[in-house]
Parts: sequence; C-alpha cells; structure tokens
Amino acid sequence: MKKILVVDDERDIQTLFEQRFRKEVRNKQVEFEFAFSGEEALSYLDHHEQEAVLILSDINMPGMSGLELLSRIKKRHHNPPPVVMMITAYGDDENFKTAKELGADEFLTKPVDFTVLKKKLNINN
Repeated sequence: MKKILVVDDERDIQTLFEQRFRKEVRNKQVEFEFAFSGEEALSYLDHHEQEAVLILSDINMPGMSGLELLSRIKKRHHNPPPVVMMITAYGDDENFKTAKELGADEFLTKPVDFTVLKKKLNINN
C-alpha cells in the first residue's frame, strides 16, 4: 500500500481525492493523509517519518509555501527519502524551476488530471 501525504491549503482537495481514489482506497492500494499547511505537513512527517512514501504538495500556500516545505523535507527527511511531487499553476515557470532546483521529483499542473496522477503513481484502474 502506498501512503500519500497531500498538502494543500484548499480543504476541498480532501473530498476530491477521496472521491477520485475511492476504489483504490477500498482495495488498499493507496492511503491518504492530508495536511492543510506546510507547518502541518512537517509536524505529520516528524511523527510519521517512515510512513509517507509520497508527498503531493501545492506550491502556492499561505504561510509556509510548498517550495519552503520541499526544501525542509529534502534537508530533514532522507531515511528513506520520500518522493515529493509538486503541484503548480499552469504557466508558473519560475516556481517550477525553483522546485526542480530544490529537488522536486515530479510535477503536476492544476487542475490535477487524476488519470495522469494515477499513471505517475503506478495505480492501475
């Protein structure tokens, strides 16, 4: 089972993921945890370091940005290192470049195409 930490300040993202991955969650292919800020995500990782195999984070969030979160994850959590997938707004080239330099493993654009995401996660429908 893949445990995925989704980080986004928009709370409706949780409902969206739970709807789009209903079958995969039921089949125990994937399990989601949700954090609604960068600070909340770091707190989760500090208490569940080995659990999240993948972190899916929005870049644009109030408080700690997704880029700052990415930087801290790459510095502090590397045993084993989680895969960090960043969500960028379409055409946001500057943040894309910065995230790549900070070590982001993968990118998605908003709105998230769940078919593409499932392919990247190697989850077959």
